[in-house]
Amino acid sequence: MGRDTPTAPPSLEAVRARIDEVDAELLRLIDERSSLAAAVAEAKKAAGGEFKFGLRPSREAQVIRKKIQRENPVAGPGLVVRVWRELIADSLSRQGPFHVTVWGGRAEAQTLEAARQRFGVAPPVTMVTKPEDALAGARQLGGVGVLALTSDSSWWGRLLAEPEIRVFATLPCLAQWGPTRALAVGAVPVEPTGADQTLWVTDSPLGAGEIINALSRDGVAAAPMMQSGGLKLFTLAGFYQKDDERLARAPGRLSGVIGAAPEPFDV
Repeated sequence: MGRDTPTAPPSLEAVRARIDEVDAELLRLIDERSSLAAAVAEAKKAAGGEFKFGLRPSREAQVIRKKIQRENPVAGPGLVVRVWRELIADSLSRQGPFHVTVWGGRAEAQTLEAARQRFGVAPPVTMVTKPEDALAGARQLGGVGVLALTSDSSWWGRLLAEPEIRVFATLPCLAQWGPTRALAVGAVPVEPTGADQTLWVTDSPLGAGEIINALSRDGVAAAPMMQSGGLKLFTLAGFYQKDDERLARAPGRLSGVIGAAPEPFDV
């Protein structure tokens, strides 16, 4: 029996022609998606009532995680995250006010980069010199604050007494982009996504190891994130409510949950 004749690979010209076709279709679909975002805004306006910021971090995380975890991917997590972050940000900016206020501390450039990775190029970004100004920006309608984690500021401790805003994201959202260097805060719903980390603050004078051991005895897995001004910031594995009894028994006179965030998508 004769062997099958090998199929010749496509020519470079044919591959380039197909790329052009794909690019044209991608652009058409992007335009269609943008028009749907505008339609969402019109539908909300027609339904009556005041404008409500449409940012839903938990739903975004679930959508992106599902796309990254698809079978037989060719595009890497970094590309998928950047594309969908831009699409989501564009959609939000078409529905109403959406702006980001960034405090970078001693790492302005890195914090700004992390903010753009997370929220895209659609929302205007304002750089500020004090963390209080970034928190104030997050309280505004359509506002998000991105604040650096630095050893010379315990701005995150102020969220213990903050009735409106909570941490909803750690930046960057991919482990391959480096360790957590900033947090995003806003007056948006903070809900579980199925793979989360809770941000918890305590003023306990105990060492981080002793606090971790105390929490572990109650079934809570913790890891230190930052320490400053007599306060300690920890991440807790999982999604914890503010009134969780296990945290009520944790060390510290002044302590509490200040938000939660999805785990890095590539962990």
